[in-house]
Amino acid sequence: MTNRITGLNSGLDTESLITALTQNYKNRVDKNTGGQTRLSWKQDIWKSTNKNIVSFYNGKLADMRFSTAFNKKTTKSSSNAVSIVTGENAMVSSSTVSKTSLAKASYLTGNKIYKAGSTTETASSDTKMSELGITEETTLSFKMGKDGAETLSVTIGPDESMSDLVSKLNSEATDSGLGLTANFDAKQGRLYIASEKTGEENAFTVDTSTSAAALSILGINTDELEQASQYQEASDAELVMNGVSYTSASNTFEINGLSITVNSSTEDEFTITTSNDSSGVYDMVKEYLSEYNSLIQKLDTLYNADKADKYDILTSDQKDEMTDDEISDWNTKIKSGLLAKDSTLYNVIQALKEAMQGTYSVTDSKGNTTSWSLATLGINTKGYFEAEENERGCYHIDGDEDDDYSKANADKLASAIASDPDAVASFFNQLSREVYSKLGDLMKGTSYSSAYTIYEDKLMASQYSDYNTKISKAEQDLEKKQDYYYSKFAAMEKALSKINSSSSSLGSMLGS
Repeated sequence: MTNRITGLNSGLDTESLITALTQNYKNRVDKNTGGQTRLSWKQDIWKSTNKNIVSFYNGKLADMRFSTAFNKKTTKSSSNAVSIVTGENAMVSSSTVSKTSLAKASYLTGNKIYKAGSTTETASSDTKMSELGITEETTLSFKMGKDGAETLSVTIGPDESMSDLVSKLNSEATDSGLGLTANFDAKQGRLYIASEKTGEENAFTVDTSTSAAALSILGINTDELEQASQYQEASDAELVMNGVSYTSASNTFEINGLSITVNSSTEDEFTITTSNDSSGVYDMVKEYLSEYNSLIQKLDTLYNADKADKYDILTSDQKDEMTDDEISDWNTKIKSGLLAKDSTLYNVIQALKEAMQGTYSVTDSKGNTTSWSLATLGINTKGYFEAEENERGCYHIDGDEDDDYSKANADKLASAIASDPDAVASFFNQLSREVYSKLGDLMKGTSYSSAYTIYEDKLMASQYSDYNTKISKAEQDLEKKQDYYYSKFAAMEKALSKINSSSSSLGSMLGS
């Protein structure tokens, strides 16, 4: 870089002169920097827009392509004794339940545990086995499972505490995964043990043939319990429906497409009724249209905005002369119009609107085949002059109580779902497949764009990189030109310095 000096001898504003002389080169730097900034903003807007499109593509639209999405059923029980989740394969039917009983786990409430030699001082969590009278390493065993075929054993030493015993009981399991849960209540001085899960297959019993003395000390010898009721045997849940008895280790039964959970035991007869869920189908269609409306309004807003071309990216010099609010307003005008009249965006909008405005062949319950459109089901957009510019592509359901525009109209959609749900399903299957297909085609990966991407993200990334090269070249050219002029002015200043020096010497000689 040339040594840059100011006009000491000439009195010229060298900096301003050189700035003016190299302004064209500075403009090239600003133009490329601005172009890169504009491209970066456009990339950000496309990323956000593409995210919205992909979200719509993978949302309710994807579900509605399949007839199973419309196989919505609901089940009601005349009793709170059960809770029910209805599966896709559930039959439309009514059943009678005559009995329910809850599954139980094996549960042992131990006798009070006293310290050795005392009938009043109960054990605490920190009490060691030796303090209770267990003076050597001892193994406690439990028979596990419905037939007691497996054994769970824990070994406890004299220096280990009640809390150590509980920890061991909670951590051990048989080869098949059967386990226990245990707790020592210091306030009650009792050990509580239960099978880890309910049902006969998860049951446990105390093996009284091993370490009988230790079992007695710890209050868990079932032959010596204070009350027989302190040991509860495990049992399966039972549900008697339409005269058939079903059992389950848990309280949930999977029967003919229904997942029935028993909440309480009863022998009072009640009914379970499964029917088609018209409201569920209606809500699904409504949710889809809501997702569509939200997307199409965003796309139309971007497309119909004022073009950003008439606004240049601000240079650093221009920003210095503006307030922060003025800068923000200017940049907002640019960003809001970056996709205005964009051809790629136009293709997306048209693909969506064409598919939604299409007609599809539907065979009704009487065997008649006719062409249906959304209008057939009372689903329409507002009139051209009724709607705001960016809301003209949004759909409204006649009779929708949540829509002030159309709620006063007859609800054709609800009526069609109630009278011919298969025809409604067929129509929306076809419509959603068409929308899905058109969007899928537009999102196929190319040499310029990634998969599931509407815009040419790869091309834009390459263009952004090219700007780095252009900016670097423009900055080098500017610096080179500045150096050139500084060297010229430096030479002039040097020459003037010599002239001034000679003039001063001559004056001195004449004066003498």
